[in-house]
Amino acid sequence: MKIVDSPDTKLSWYALDPIWQGNELIVQQGLPHQQLSPAWQLMLLGDGSPTRHLQLLTGEPTEVDVIDMSAIEMDRDQAPESIVAIPGPRLRRQVWLRTASGQRLAYATSWWEASHVDEYLQNRSLPIWASLAKLRTELYRDVQGIYYGNSPELEIAFGEPGAFWGRHYLFWHHGQPLTLIYEVFSPYLCKYLGSDKYLDGKD
Repeated sequence: MKIVDSPDTKLSWYALDPIWQGNELIVQQGLPHQQLSPAWQLMLLGDGSPTRHLQLLTGEPTEVDVIDMSAIEMDRDQAPESIVAIPGPRLRRQVWLRTASGQRLAYATSWWEASHVDEYLQNRSLPIWASLAKLRTELYRDVQGIYYGNSPELEIAFGEPGAFWGRHYLFWHHGQPLTLIYEVFSPYLCKYLGSDKYLDGKD
């Protein structure tokens, strides 16, 4: 898939056009179960590894297709505000997370301090969780925002109609922000997690 990189008009990564979004308070409190199922809330709001969760759900290893590694220097890249916590110059990495048999499950963009990315992603074809686990890196996943929205590009990539759920979070290591990650999950996961439809609770 071609990624358009025209900073004046379009994003060079696939952000959702939000129908609804929630801040850190929503992340901490969770949503009423009639608005979003508990299973989906565990996936979106929990601080566990999505790579590991996807593997447990599908019964297959989670593999990565790297589609972009771009130096963005000090550009804010239209990323979540938390990008200011990542020292520059920065590098942006984009991947598909998929099963070993080829089913796409999620899309992820991450932003790194360029001078440190080789230290933590020694094998860039591995999921971030697997790379950091090999290094026995102690991490805290700080989920800061969730989104429910549309993306024509992701509809094509997932082969599923929107809307989609996404989130962004910081990884902290030794009290310092290591990377900012933005993830969007495929509705294919409804096969395991039940309905992903957001209901506003209004009749």
